[in-house]
Amino acid sequence: MKPLRRWCITLALAFAAGPLFAETATFQFLLEPGPSAVGLKVVNQYDASRTFPSPGKKAAGRPLQTLVWYPSTGSARAAMTVGDYAALADSETRFDSADPGHNKWRTQLKASAGVPLWARRDASMAKGRYPVVIYAPSDSSIAWENADLCEYLASHGYVVIASPSMGAATRDMTDDNEGIDAQARDISFLINFAATLPDADTANVAVASWSWGGISSLFAAARDPRIRALAEMDGSMRYFPGLVTKAGDVHPEAMRIPLLFLTSAFPNWLEDVERDTDDPPAMRAGPNVLNAWTHGDLYTVNMLGMSHGEFSSMFQRRKSAERFAEDQIADYGRDDANTSHAWSARYVLHFLDATLKQDGAAAAWLKRTPAENGVPRHFMAVTFRAATPPPPP
Repeated sequence: MKPLRRWCITLALAFAAGPLFAETATFQFLLEPGPSAVGLKVVNQYDASRTFPSPGKKAAGRPLQTLVWYPSTGSARAAMTVGDYAALADSETRFDSADPGHNKWRTQLKASAGVPLWARRDASMAKGRYPVVIYAPSDSSIAWENADLCEYLASHGYVVIASPSMGAATRDMTDDNEGIDAQARDISFLINFAATLPDADTANVAVASWSWGGISSLFAAARDPRIRALAEMDGSMRYFPGLVTKAGDVHPEAMRIPLLFLTSAFPNWLEDVERDTDDPPAMRAGPNVLNAWTHGDLYTVNMLGMSHGEFSSMFQRRKSAERFAEDQIADYGRDDANTSHAWSARYVLHFLDATLKQDGAAAAWLKRTPAENGVPRHFMAVTFRAATPPPPP
């Protein structure tokens, strides 16, 4: 299997700082929650404007199992566990007919099924209106692939909404413009849905994403002016500029919104791209999206020891020691992966605070050096490029 495909696409198909330096043997989310308790609602809904095959009966539209994390006043119910999240995949696209036997996540996350997270189902909403973050998952992945991050953002005063990554007519994403367009439309559908929530401030909307969700969020932002910022964790817009060019209406050089882009330490990236024959050359041929992003602020965070898959908490939980070793960067071990993941989440939070909440302290924090922010040495390098005014028409 070629490296670019393995790291960026089929990885998804195959499978308030707290203490940041704990010694652990497996994945742990090392950050402490923010000031708010976290609630979770699961809404099974359809986009009636689109069709989607449904065996045995007339389809009601495109099924979108929608997860909403939000600030709450607390609840006596038990917190969601990893196993509770995994169970959501039983009826991901067929809401009225659960099928646990075909849910691979139950098996893959069995070892950590009892691990509690923070969210409590259907907890009472806290008063107030909060900025909205749409989370766009990786290729064919579940909505809760980064439940830890989504809960973390909700605890700091955000309404976070996600649905699975699906192709236009298939549960699995298709690695083409049709698939990207489908997920981009899902993002806009979720923004429309957010407008119906009493605690959601849809005047302040951002999209956070990982991997394939990054290219879909770019397409969505180019077409939906309600999106005010993008936070991308090793987004595929970096790896497949040919698909950006093919869209015809997606122009990074014209984007004027701020972008946070966290990169993985992809080894020998240029050489591997050139050798990768799994992907048609047209997917890779095109201008560099990050270089073209000149009219919006650009924060680039290079995670020096972090592999592509380590941006997802649930993907990390299901990795065996052997799989971890396959993706390992140099001698950065499990503990380092946990530390890197925690700092990635902190940078996403501060970016959202700066752009959606206009928090001056968060903006200043982003522009400091990693050392000034307390990041341990050899974990990341950060650059900032301020937006330049666009030329006159």
